[in-house]
Amino acid sequence: MPVAWTSVSFRMAPIVSAGLLLAAAMLTFAGAGPAEAQKREDFQTSIPHVVLMDAESGSVLFERSADDLAYPASLAKLMTAEVVFNELKQGHITLDDEAIVSENAWRTGGAPSHTSSMFVEIHSRVRVEDLLRGVIIQSGNDAAIAFGEALGGNEAGFGVIMTKRAREIGLTKSVFTNPTGLHSPGMQVTARDLAKLARHIIRTYPEFYKIYGEREFTWNKIRQFNRNPLLAWGADGLKTGYTKESGYGLVASAEQNGLRLIVVVMGAKSDKERADEGRKLLEWGFRGFESRLLFAEGQTIGEAKVYGGEKDYVPLVAPGPVQLMVPRNANERIIARVTYTGPLSAPVETGQPVGVLKVLRGDTLALEVPLRAGEDVTKGSLYQRALDAVSESVIALFRAGAQRL
Repeated sequence: MPVAWTSVSFRMAPIVSAGLLLAAAMLTFAGAGPAEAQKREDFQTSIPHVVLMDAESGSVLFERSADDLAYPASLAKLMTAEVVFNELKQGHITLDDEAIVSENAWRTGGAPSHTSSMFVEIHSRVRVEDLLRGVIIQSGNDAAIAFGEALGGNEAGFGVIMTKRAREIGLTKSVFTNPTGLHSPGMQVTARDLAKLARHIIRTYPEFYKIYGEREFTWNKIRQFNRNPLLAWGADGLKTGYTKESGYGLVASAEQNGLRLIVVVMGAKSDKERADEGRKLLEWGFRGFESRLLFAEGQTIGEAKVYGGEKDYVPLVAPGPVQLMVPRNANERIIARVTYTGPLSAPVETGQPVGVLKVLRGDTLALEVPLRAGEDVTKGSLYQRALDAVSESVIALFRAGAQRL
């Protein structure tokens, strides 16, 4: 179904304070009446922190307190695994490399700890591939600590690496302090960040993502089953978590008819509640939503003001097609906003990161897409730069006066 635009102008004048520029357009999807659309949008859940996301586009179908910080418990092991996956992909380690299980790993996360464990023996050497299964399938704290000590020197050092890596892949608020998720007051994450992390793992490491769907793993003659309750329903990953401080959490993904969804629930009161609500959200998403194209690949989404260039504006494009999940047969109005810090200083190169497209459906931040310069803008003539300098001086005076009001 085609998109009907009520406004398509994204040209922005640099008059907003602090240089943050924004423009908006409203899009309407024709279909059923507003009452039916509202009915389809509502999903009632008792879970305090929830995200339901389309893995292909990153479009958010449903959220609740998605940006509030909460304790992750063993969901933090998703970040632990991602760091290891990245080290493997970069060639810094191999699956056959071995890590030594320290006394700390054994006591804090192994058999003596009475927490979820792989049950590795103290001072033993364990292959990276086996430790990965211990972390992913068995949620082994001893295996996670072994990784942390091998790659970060100690748990705290690995926490720094985890947080740094989280920022690199687009997790904006989450902070990690250890590889296990065992309670630490300084370690908190958001449901949105966990959904982004799951999406990143699924799309970037398909060969390792398969491990999340394995039903069991045996180590040291101890057979343990995957803790993800939705595998029996049809999900193929990712992770559960629980501490008394965090409550019961789940990050899961499933695919139906070519559509892959990711669900995050945090703070459930029981393992049954997290499983039931996670399953209901996935079923609701598969049943009630479909993908619509907002912008084709290479299509100009907006324009950014350029200072001192041969042109006053540069077109902004996304890395690929921009698609949004919308309720089936619904009459939806969504707001698309382009934000960037500017004006940009010439020269501007094609592909240069510039800003972000944010798409809102009601109060839901449904989609965030990075925007890049669509063409080169070289430096303008001395005369053009002088005119821009005068213009910027006037704008600076305007801002200063506005701030004093």
